[in-house]
Amino acid sequence: MRRLSNVATPDRPEIVCLCGSTRFADEMREVNRLLTFAGIIVVAPGVFAHATGEDITDEQKRALDALHLRKIDLADRVVVVNPGGYIGESTSREIAYARATGKPVSFTAPA
Repeated sequence: MRRLSNVATPDRPEIVCLCGSTRFADEMREVNRLLTFAGIIVVAPGVFAHATGEDITDEQKRALDALHLRKIDLADRVVVVNPGGYIGESTSREIAYARATGKPVSFTAPA
């Protein structure tokens, strides 16, 4: 049965989706760690091409972007990892999507 709403309950921990530039891989790992220790399920980017210098094709980028929107769909809320207030084009789209679907959005730094 499909869950009608993403609401943490006593039998299901909160789910948080991390968004932000993949150049901030270390920062995302630290936020993921802290949230996980707090008992929160974290979904986050799985490929950090900006941080690793990995080349990805335009097709792979589109697929990763679409997959990340599905991760937002799974989440109860979104946390944007934005050191120095940085928010790029992809992250801006993710924030707009999250807000349009009613997900609360918070930031690790003032935007």
